[in-house]
Amino acid sequence: MADDLTFDIRSPAQSGECVRVSPLVRRIVARNPGPITFTGTCSYIVGTGNVAIIDPGPDAPGHIETLLDAVRGETVTHILVTHTHKDHSPAARALKAATGAEIVGCAPHHSARPLFSGEINSLEASSDRDYAPDREMREGDAIEGPGWTLEALATPGHMANHLAFVLPEEKALFSGDHVMAWSTTVIAPPDGSMSAFMESLDKLKGREETLYWPGHGGPVQEPQRFVRALIHHRRQREASILNRLKAGDRTIPEIVAAIYQGLNPALVGAAGLSVFAHLEDLVAKGQARVEGIPALDSEYRPA
Repeated sequence: MADDLTFDIRSPAQSGECVRVSPLVRRIVARNPGPITFTGTCSYIVGTGNVAIIDPGPDAPGHIETLLDAVRGETVTHILVTHTHKDHSPAARALKAATGAEIVGCAPHHSARPLFSGEINSLEASSDRDYAPDREMREGDAIEGPGWTLEALATPGHMANHLAFVLPEEKALFSGDHVMAWSTTVIAPPDGSMSAFMESLDKLKGREETLYWPGHGGPVQEPQRFVRALIHHRRQREASILNRLKAGDRTIPEIVAAIYQGLNPALVGAAGLSVFAHLEDLVAKGQARVEGIPALDSEYRPA
């Protein structure tokens, strides 16, 4: 099968419903749909009896109540977090208060690089800086319950602290926002890094998981093929940006208008951030140049 990137934009489930999606996994989609969150954030319950909750989601009382109702009569032993965007981690605190479970997973929020002089982090408001895990998980760390294991896999890129979690009993991976079937993920410096994102994709390419459960949307089928297609897509996007520089485009808005024709206006800002991430990487590799430091409002030229 060719490694063409095709997206699955079917709704994974009705928001607010707890649905069993595999023998070990239940999914609840939060009621926070949007251009970036698709139908909402996917929270997952792993196991039966003694369970773990992955990506508890936004601090929304209705979603938290749905999660608690879904595990009534069970013991929540761990609350795992893939990364510290406000649609993924804030509900961990309310769940811990209600269940006594340990918050584990990614490190507290930090950026992929320091802010440059005069730089403003445009996504500051989207980050959960109050997240403080009881225990950080690093690559290879694992937690266990009856019949299930969750192993941490470092996948920085979308955010510097991004983790995925492997469920070996089902050859599945909870991929957070790193790989999603419905769309590519936004990489936004300084919190995210295109070079780290590509390295993380390369890491996934050779693994044996047969299904990904993402942070938004339905499952990623044939994940190795999909990851190869994602890598190809990003390389093609990089080539398109270089071609626009050679054609005379100098600013990020000019490049976005040229290569994202027909884009939903609500996604123009996100597209600009991803182009910025590509340009920052291209400058670092010596394939593009800029006066001073790369910034959203800089002018770029071919090397």
